[in-house]
Amino acid sequence: MGVYPHVKRGADALLSLLALVCLSPLYLALALAVKLTSPGPALFRQKRVGRGGRLFTIYKFRTMRTDTPRDTATHLLSNPGSYITPLGAFLRRSSLDELPQFFNVLKGDMSIVGPRPALYNQYDLIAAREKAGVNRVRPGITGWAQINGRDELPLPVKVQYDREYVENLSLRMDVRCFFGSIWAVLRADGVREGGTGGKKSA
Repeated sequence: MGVYPHVKRGADALLSLLALVCLSPLYLALALAVKLTSPGPALFRQKRVGRGGRLFTIYKFRTMRTDTPRDTATHLLSNPGSYITPLGAFLRRSSLDELPQFFNVLKGDMSIVGPRPALYNQYDLIAAREKAGVNRVRPGITGWAQINGRDELPLPVKVQYDREYVENLSLRMDVRCFFGSIWAVLRADGVREGGTGGKKSA
């Protein structure tokens, strides 16, 4: 992968620090909004799989009720929409729930751009990514799969996009993913509660 991963890590640390400082009023506003619209903590913590298969704790603004089955992927819930808080649907659609992950980036658990981290018990996804060499890089807040289908992608297609990202890791690829993510969020592309699903091919 050359020298780029080292440059990428330095840029991630700097940009995440700037984001945390500049967006601190938004963080406070969102935390208060989450607390005021549903009982429970503002932040949601969950074990995810990082680089090399190591587990880390990911941070998100809470979008689901506190009685939601713990450590269950959304697409495995029988009626995921029923667990979403009044504010949760907006946070998920706009991806504002992901903002606390800049803390993960600053800590070195994640990168701004990379494959989305799997839940620790998504064994099929973890195994497929390990076989494809995806776990060699830090997971990201957004990535190549996120701008090519997001929730609509079935697992094999998602892993295919993750592998393409790793094999083509470069500044150009990261810039493309970053700005593509902004466009995807503005259009709410690929957001589908309940899972990994409809899109069959790249």
